Amino acid sequence: MKGIGRRICEVALLLVTLVAGGCNNIDDNAIPNLPVYIDLAGPALWQTYGVGAFGQNRRFIKSLGEPRDFAYSSRTYTGFGGVLLVCGFNPFTTESMVPMAFDLSCPVEAKPDVRVAMQTDGMLPQAVCPVCGSHYNVCEQAGAPMSGPAKSRKLGLKRYECRQSQYGGYLITDY
Repeated sequence: MKGIGRRICEVALLLVTLVAGGCNNIDDNAIPNLPVYIDLAGPALWQTYGVGAFGQNRRFIKSLGEPRDFAYSSRTYTGFGGVLLVCGFNPFTTESMVPMAFDLSCPVEAKPDVRVAMQTDGMLPQAVCPVCGSHYNVCEQAGAPMSGPAKSRKLGLKRYECRQSQYGGYLITDY
């Protein structure tokens, strides 16, 4: 019996160490706070502009009219550099295949016109900054840096909320 109790204590200590050591304090607020509101409520809008498969993504940049055929309104806002909508795993919950949204601006560069681009030629789809070369895990780690200056400076992509609409589809907001 003593061996079982000791083993339980060892496992508990290991878990506490892993949890405490796993906190790397990624800063995802390096990008200025600007309003975000993209209404993709309703099945038709979500089916046209939403994401539903792992790694599937879409960019929303109001100033560039992207996507080209999206009906932007005066109530639509796309943050600092635009919004990247991606389907992946939410690391803060146990949900899989959920939409997640991020600001397109690289937090290292912190300029609205320096936007990450999705790279899907490897095993894991990821967002990559064309200027500093930082890579971000947007499909499994909520925009955490994987490599480059963003990793050494612990700068992650700014996250936005995807709230499921009662009508089907989602609303993407900054609150």
